[in-house]
Amino acid sequence: MTSVVGVLLAAGAGRRFGGPKALARDADGTSWLLRSVQALSPCAEIVVVLGAEAEQAAALLPMSVSRVRADDWAEGMGASLRASLSALGSTSHGAAIVSLVDLPDVDAAVVARLVAASSGPDVLARSSYDGVPGHPVLIGRDHWAGVIEVATGDRGARDYLAAHEVTLVECGDIATGADVDAR
Repeated sequence: MTSVVGVLLAAGAGRRFGGPKALARDADGTSWLLRSVQALSPCAEIVVVLGAEAEQAAALLPMSVSRVRADDWAEGMGASLRASLSALGSTSHGAAIVSLVDLPDVDAAVVARLVAASSGPDVLARSSYDGVPGHPVLIGRDHWAGVIEVATGDRGARDYLAAHEVTLVECGDIATGADVDAR
């Protein structure tokens, strides 16, 4: 089986949300950042991409979690995706599961299904919820350069995924995959 790294995109300022989602907490005090890191626990390694309020967010992370700084994070999700995949180029991982910090019901069970779908460095898959494609996304190493090339603004890998055959991994029985954009 291919070694899969978990990538958490948590660099944004959360303008629509009212602040960086990496610093957000649920009403019960649960950190969105730590919950999202825990969701990636089925992966061989976890990398968190930071940007807005990077120092505050980094202080919340366990030492076992790698950090990547997206200096151009204000450009949007594409900048975070480029920063993470570029940093992973020197590793031996065959695939990356890319997730977002604002997916409250995406947990380790969803990520485990994607890890199980990893068939090698040419894999391209994404979770789906009742047939609707969503996040996280599984990107094999063979696709990293192509994703880096087209990832811009808030579109991330959307254009790349639209131009390639992507396997859907149904997760609607265990999560909704809905993201949170407002408090």
